Amino acid sequence: MQTLRPVGRGASARKYDIITALGAYALAQGKHDQRRVLRLLTLMTARYNWARDELAVGQREIARLWSVDERTVKREMALLRARGWLVVKRQGARGRVTEHGLDLERMLQDTEAYWAAVGPDFELRMGAAEPETAKVVPMPVKGDVRAPDLSAGTEWALAQAVLHGEDAGLYASWIAGLERVERAGGRLTLRAPSRFHGAYVQTHLERRLLGACREVDGDVTEVRIIT
Repeated sequence: MQTLRPVGRGASARKYDIITALGAYALAQGKHDQRRVLRLLTLMTARYNWARDELAVGQREIARLWSVDERTVKREMALLRARGWLVVKRQGARGRVTEHGLDLERMLQDTEAYWAAVGPDFELRMGAAEPETAKVVPMPVKGDVRAPDLSAGTEWALAQAVLHGEDAGLYASWIAGLERVERAGGRLTLRAPSRFHGAYVQTHLERRLLGACREVDGDVTEVRIIT
């Protein structure tokens, strides 16, 4: 499982992924856990500094945001710390509020069982499944494998260069024949030369393709293969 750090290129998509994972987890729990996660999500979206991993908010302000009293805030924050989702970075003292951070890796570990409820594309993107590239056997290729043309400058052209550099034989066998069709939001659509080719790539190489695309463009969230 990869740890999604919501900074740099593609940070917005990674933030939404983390929030989605927490939401999917909460909706499968009882009402008390649902409310607790909802409170945390509201606090994260309103006051959490993703780049600095900093949540520095006083209990009075949190109580106002959550429409509860400060005693409830104290209890809920303690429970979130006990779960390991909140981590104290600096204890408050003399008018200074306690500074918390988020243990995103722990959050992802605790919510992983619920990723499939969002959809297979989300589960694949979050890295729940182990890569299956070891099962892929490149077809014999004669001579040098020509590097991809980067003149188009698209995310797929750049991703092809990454894939060619990783394994030229695999690239020549299964990836060079894929044609970029369109990009709609985070979804990149590619066309395979045959139904068998498309099904094979979708089954064995989809995660690898997605990883290469996200390496050059973090906003890519899904790779779709058509014929």
